[in-house]
Amino acid sequence: MEHFIDVAPGVRLWAEERGAAGAPPLLLIMGAQASGTGWPEELVDALAVHHRVIRYDHRDTGRSTWAFDERPYPVTALADDAIAVLDGLGVARAHVVGLSLGGMLAQLLIADHPGRLLSATLMGTCALSTTPYTRPDGTPGELPGIAPEVLEMWSRPVEDRGAEAELERRVEHWRVLAGGLLPFDAEYFRALERRIIAHTGHYRAGTAHGRADDSGMLRTAALAATDVPVLVTSAPAEPVFPPPHARHLAQAVRGARVVEIPGMGHALPREVHGPLAAAILAHTAGRRS
Repeated sequence: MEHFIDVAPGVRLWAEERGAAGAPPLLLIMGAQASGTGWPEELVDALAVHHRVIRYDHRDTGRSTWAFDERPYPVTALADDAIAVLDGLGVARAHVVGLSLGGMLAQLLIADHPGRLLSATLMGTCALSTTPYTRPDGTPGELPGIAPEVLEMWSRPVEDRGAEAELERRVEHWRVLAGGLLPFDAEYFRALERRIIAHTGHYRAGTAHGRADDSGMLRTAALAATDVPVLVTSAPAEPVFPPPHARHLAQAVRGARVVEIPGMGHALPREVHGPLAAAILAHTAGRRS
């Protein structure tokens, strides 16, 4: 079932529900510049066996309002949008699953709206905390940065060279984000992006989230004191926030536990759908009301 939800003056978001209406709600929060249809159908279906799964398009993605140039907003507004989506669908409390920027937005929800969350799963993200990272041997450590090949691709200007060229740019982006431990299925990601472009109605690449003000996002004290049950996925091939970031999240977020998804990078290929769904469902089990 599809919806359009007014979340702010002049801002309307597309959302979709899947699964039994009476099942415990689970909100999927995508990463920067990513449509909600970036969540693979197979993964959504697996989660919908036990949940009322809600996915939505951020502002300036998919079928939601594209108006950053006329009405700029900070990144924190995207977390407010997530709460507005729940409000618009009459959901008092939900499990949340956030990927990349979505994982940061989920942390803002943990800190600022803990009463609205049944649990949270954080994927491919970093801690919104000044808590120092401690290596497994107990010594202080530094967190690794983004892989050079990712930075190089992100540094390239995105030019309109037509629909097929944009499609191939996106596939190459997924190749770099996948991390290289699993075989890369270009046709799978090409089909995914074709669905996203068809859903959006155009192939224009968004840039709003990269230009939005990202200040005021640290939540060190609130994350260290939370009672929200938190699962952190560790991806061994992760090129954006390599595995020490998952361990750091578990150190920064009270009670968080870590589960490794074999072969996973910063993408969601077929091979990770089963293990990822199993990890999320095991985390939400017993917390479904």
